Amino acid sequence: MKKMVKKVGVIGTGKWGVNHARIYSELRPEHADFVGISDKDVSRRSIAEEFGVNFFSDYTELIKNVDNVSIVVPTNFHYQIVKSCLLENINVLVEKPFVLYSREAEELVKLAKDKNLILHIGYLFRFNPVTTELKKLLPELGELRAINSRYIQPNPPRSDSGVIFNLSVHLIDILNFILGERPLTVLCKKTNQLDPNLEDSATITLGYEKFHATLELSCLHPEKKRDMFILGTKGAIYADFKEQMLTKYKLSGNEWISETINLEKKEPLKEMIKNFLNSSENSEMRKLGEEEIYTTRICERALDSAKLGRELEI
Repeated sequence: MKKMVKKVGVIGTGKWGVNHARIYSELRPEHADFVGISDKDVSRRSIAEEFGVNFFSDYTELIKNVDNVSIVVPTNFHYQIVKSCLLENINVLVEKPFVLYSREAEELVKLAKDKNLILHIGYLFRFNPVTTELKKLLPELGELRAINSRYIQPNPPRSDSGVIFNLSVHLIDILNFILGERPLTVLCKKTNQLDPNLEDSATITLGYEKFHATLELSCLHPEKKRDMFILGTKGAIYADFKEQMLTKYKLSGNEWISETINLEKKEPLKEMIKNFLNSSENSEMRKLGEEEIYTTRICERALDSAKLGRELEI
């Protein structure tokens, strides 16, 4: 039987929205029927013309014509637009951060589940070949002792969320994916150098039953890094998500012996969107939205911890 190609659209045409549009354009006609894009800024019509699709200034008109949609708008608009799409029986891929309150995440996830719809969050690092290989290699490390991870960059902060919701969610999602357990506690310190309401740097320590994970976050750092170092009783692994490189370490006497793992590089955004389009045939992929509730909860508690100045249970 010939596979039915999904009719797709993109809501929001900022820098990342254009990337979604590019991927859908590349996937047609075999994997996607790219119908159109929507943006309230009518000057963005030129982007629709570039990709040869329809333009809608009102997203409610776009979703009358599609099966699946990417929502790539500022976070404060996510809740209402995601809800509107789900109510119209549209499968949704929404960019991170999902929403800023766990109660909203719970409501949207329940709505998608009740209507048997797909609700994906744009955590593209889950589709990075380094992440999938890291999950396979993790048992070789024995019992975990510590994890250190960085998501730092010189990019200016977003206007809708600080680094905790905007950056740490990627690292938290990676940990949720590769580990067989969830953190029990969170301790967070943050600084607001540029904006009194949005943090531009933060350190989060997640407490697990037998180890801890420290996340370093910054949008003021001169370097751009997305990496993770995992130490276990039998070895260690360094994962560079940006360069898609993985290095294993084993202790021989008093010296560490390293081994570089060669990986086939892929574009995580394209892999994520392909998975989104195929999710109706993949029950495991349907669970991604449900996991977001806990990720949002961790970020909420991290902000609470920074405000109260102490470690909190999650």
